[in-house]
Amino acid sequence: MNGLIDIALGRTRTVLLCLFLTLTAGLYAYITIPKESSPDVNIPIMYVLMTHQGISPEDAERMLIRPMERELRTIEGVKEMRATAYEGGANVILEFDAGFDADKAMEDVRAKVDIAKADLPTETDEPSIHEVNVSLFPVLVVTLSGAVPERTLLKIARELKDEIEAIPAVLEVNIGGNREEQVEIVVDPSRVESYNLVAQDITGFMTRSNKLVAAGTIDTGKGRFPIKVPGIIETVQDIMSLPVKASGDGVIRLSDIASIRKGFKDPTSVARVNGQPAITLEVSKRTGENIIETIDHVRKAVETERAYWPDNVTASFSQDQSDDIRSMLSDLQNNVIAAIVLVMVVIVAALGPRSGMLVGIAIPGSFLMGILALSAMGQSMNLVVLFSLILATGMLVDGAIIVVEYADRKMAEGLHRTQAYTLAAQRMAWPVIASTATTLAAFLPMVFWTGVVGEFMKYLPITLLMTLSASLLMALIFVPTLGALIGRPGAADPDSLKSLSISEEGDLTSLKGWTGAYTRLLNRALNRPGWVVAGAFALLIASQVLYATFGRGVEFFPDIEPKQAVVYIHARGNMAIAERDTIVHEVERRVLEFGDAFDTVYARAGEISDREAAEDVIGAISLEFKDWQLRRPASAVFADIRARTADIAGIDVEIRKQEEGPPVGKPVALQLASRDPKLLPAAVAHVRRGMMELGGFIDMEDNRPIPGIQWEL
Repeated sequence: MNGLIDIALGRTRTVLLCLFLTLTAGLYAYITIPKESSPDVNIPIMYVLMTHQGISPEDAERMLIRPMERELRTIEGVKEMRATAYEGGANVILEFDAGFDADKAMEDVRAKVDIAKADLPTETDEPSIHEVNVSLFPVLVVTLSGAVPERTLLKIARELKDEIEAIPAVLEVNIGGNREEQVEIVVDPSRVESYNLVAQDITGFMTRSNKLVAAGTIDTGKGRFPIKVPGIIETVQDIMSLPVKASGDGVIRLSDIASIRKGFKDPTSVARVNGQPAITLEVSKRTGENIIETIDHVRKAVETERAYWPDNVTASFSQDQSDDIRSMLSDLQNNVIAAIVLVMVVIVAALGPRSGMLVGIAIPGSFLMGILALSAMGQSMNLVVLFSLILATGMLVDGAIIVVEYADRKMAEGLHRTQAYTLAAQRMAWPVIASTATTLAAFLPMVFWTGVVGEFMKYLPITLLMTLSASLLMALIFVPTLGALIGRPGAADPDSLKSLSISEEGDLTSLKGWTGAYTRLLNRALNRPGWVVAGAFALLIASQVLYATFGRGVEFFPDIEPKQAVVYIHARGNMAIAERDTIVHEVERRVLEFGDAFDTVYARAGEISDREAAEDVIGAISLEFKDWQLRRPASAVFADIRARTADIAGIDVEIRKQEEGPPVGKPVALQLASRDPKLLPAAVAHVRRGMMELGGFIDMEDNRPIPGIQWEL
């Protein structure tokens, strides 16, 4: 180690150039590193989605789930497999062990799904495989509204979707309230009869139309010509001009016997924002992309496209996570700066201005080196990283303080600053290394923390390991090099050194001030080691007893004011979309009565594309709260919503607020299993009644299938 220090101090310009380049690269990494609110946790869950239009839950369980489960259960590393059958399809959820190889797991699942497809009904759509990733959830919702026809609004939404998805950082855009267009053909029976046609002629004709005919080419010997058969229908006019029947020179076209009009498929969902009908675009970013820059690009794209819209079409933004992240990053950065300033005040007071500045360089230097390492590892800047930087602020200057203080003492004794800092770095190298290594050893086991929580919290030890390792370089290489150029005695002076040398010979009375008091206290403690150890052990036991008596318990993440929440409306029964919308609209109306607490109220009725939603959820209302300083506590708002909706018959209102930290789900989860599935609904109902009688439970949900009509043949 001494040889490395001699080499560094003998090549001052090279070392300082390396320091400058490292800090510049670290600053660039800090500016460009992806910024997120929560760490990008790799959740070990995949699910296979199977769609079969009109299939019953019982048939889906028998014909879709069982063949798929037979193949998927053989995949290595699967911790748990769950399946759900519902009207129109089924899904199989695979939970792997945390820390799994996502790419290999995807390959294994895809291979088994390909094998199982042979056993699925031919009418079943192609099974799709999805990963569960927190970063894929929408980071921004763009709302389009205005007094224009629905077709115009949908056209604008689809064009805007294409523009937003062209942004490299955007993964996908889902349109809420979107309806597929369709063409309705209304046949006139009297005209059909007058042309001597039958219904089978028309239906058979329609099935044979709109097909691509690969007619090939004709080689005449003097040329080669492709043959084009225009069989693809692209416009309504193409449908109206289709020939239905030919008789001699006459041709009966579809327009002769039917009227055609453009329309939409029946809606499967309805969307409203703040009580007004709207179409929404939910924007998801790619994993690892900077969320702030991504949302800025989306906003610019919307503003560019707005110039081509009608004047009465407006666009608004909600659930903008970049505002929260900017605020959080700003607050935490201010806390880091405040911590640095306070540490600098203490150091300058203890060592003097020049020595204090040398020690202070270790703080931003270690931070920027650590951030450079995180960026090189492909990590992001998030709340756990910033909390880790605050935690490391006081620890990463210890080594620099030891080296600078020792050099101060040697300079006060008469050594030149180059010799003093060289000697300080060499003599203090192993103590500094040992001190840093013990701190790193305390956090190193956290790197191997298992489970989803471990994936979330690994940023804490990684950040500390990087910054503290960087502080070791600062203390033993860069700070001594700078000190050899600009250092001079700081707090140390000949008089204090003289008093210290006297005290080493046994006379403690000559020491004055805090140093003398501390030295005399330490001398007494060293003379009574048994009492000191017993006192420390008693203090340890007393602290545990006092916390057990007066403490408030233990929780992983504190319960803070949420920024967002979702109100799920549960109702049993097969309701039409209009019935669902009526109920959701009534709940929405009562929620809007507390509008002073929300920035945005986004209601959806019908099919809810939320994997966590239960089978009996008929609608969801997303709430975006105002700043916590401008409203009542969220718990009071939730209580009022439950009270105001309690009199609506036949529904249950469940409120889920935004979770802080890794997703852990609800505090209580019960799983019931039986060889006879028919026994489960009654058992679930019995358990729910028991929990209600016991009391203390709210927001209960279950995944019992919706009752349907069964035909007996």
